[in-house]
Amino acid sequence: MATQKLYAGAKLREIRNRLTLTQKDFAAKLGVSLPYLNQMENNNRPVSTTVVLALAQEFGLDVTELSTGDSERLVSDMREALADPIFADAMPPLADLRLTASNAPALARAFIELHRNYRQTHERLASLDEALGREDARIQASPWEEVRDFFHYCDNYIDAVDHAAERFAAQAQGDIRTAAMDRLAARGITVELADIESLRRYDAASKTLHLSSRSAPQTQVFQLLLQVALLSQDQLLEATLDFARFQSDEARSIAKIGLANYFAGAALMPYGTFLTAAQDCRHDLELLSARFGASIEQVAHRLSTLQRPGAKGIPFFFVRVDQAGTITKRHSATRLQFARFGGACPLWNVHRAFETPGHFLRQLAETPDGVRYISLARDVSKPGGSFGAPVRRYAIALGCEVRHADALVYADNMDVNNASAYEPIGISCRICERKTCHQRSVPPLERRLTINADERGTLPYEVN
Repeated sequence: MATQKLYAGAKLREIRNRLTLTQKDFAAKLGVSLPYLNQMENNNRPVSTTVVLALAQEFGLDVTELSTGDSERLVSDMREALADPIFADAMPPLADLRLTASNAPALARAFIELHRNYRQTHERLASLDEALGREDARIQASPWEEVRDFFHYCDNYIDAVDHAAERFAAQAQGDIRTAAMDRLAARGITVELADIESLRRYDAASKTLHLSSRSAPQTQVFQLLLQVALLSQDQLLEATLDFARFQSDEARSIAKIGLANYFAGAALMPYGTFLTAAQDCRHDLELLSARFGASIEQVAHRLSTLQRPGAKGIPFFFVRVDQAGTITKRHSATRLQFARFGGACPLWNVHRAFETPGHFLRQLAETPDGVRYISLARDVSKPGGSFGAPVRRYAIALGCEVRHADALVYADNMDVNNASAYEPIGISCRICERKTCHQRSVPPLERRLTINADERGTLPYEVN
């Protein structure tokens, strides 16, 4: 297989600006001419091996930064936006989208944001009869989606918060629950178990934190750590929120809870210790769950955040879906990206996890671009804690490119070298290029159709 050339002009410019160097000074330190650097920064030439080595030796750069970033997910998001019927047959070639993502990422993000606002405006107009007279009707971006995109484009890794949580865990010396209780007690806060429906309820006036006695022990510890983050890490969380520049107070508030959740997970499973343990047990979720006192979902989510520069774990994708197939959590450090709107591909094993509660499902899958993955799925239904209380039913999927199969216990005895063992999956029917998918819900936007009234196959049309 031919080695793929590395075009990373936008990343080079970002590194140079971060170092506050002119092109001339940067070129001198890299040992290349000014015109050659200019061509690399504009993606007219690939980044040479000499430059990669110089970046590592001169600046101590983690060279994997050059091959990661937003390009793949920007391309995926633009393709999905352009699959909107409003664009009709105006889908640009894939090469043009990749060029835009590489050379003008800010423009690509602006386009995606514009389309998102258009969709939300269109949906509000479609239900205008309901919105009329409401004082809170607005057409700005959904706070929830704004926060989701913030974590998405941070690679689901928040460095300052992760390090703060790791320091807290180190001080706990293995007893994270007691450390959290002590941290709250130092602030005069009393922690009580109570028979309440809420997982956590904090009364600032009486300085009392109530935890649900119905919830699992790992959930109680997680909620303790979340409260510790909100109270003792407030300045750090607020500084991170300032950097994000959210458009609304609602988005900022949602993001603050998200950052507190991040701190709790990172304290429960501190980066260095957790990464080593994951590698030692070959990413066995059940062993990691028992070792760190975390739920299967928490462990899977944490594995998807291990993207610290210089100490990266396996690039995983992680997703959680409900019974309707709607994605409620999503992140991908891999080339596989998820649909921003609607559900996931019905051929993906995450949907079958509801049929086999308590069991892991394994799948070898291949996307239309030819990339092969191993995917692990399991239901993570959450009981309500009492008779008649509603049960929240979800399924999660965790996976990575099959080239990492040796590092996964779940790949054992799977025929990863057999092409026929891989099931075809996609991202969204509108942008999936497969012609014969038996689960296709709508035609692919980029293909013309032939309709034959005298013959009916799996689909009522033929994709050309």
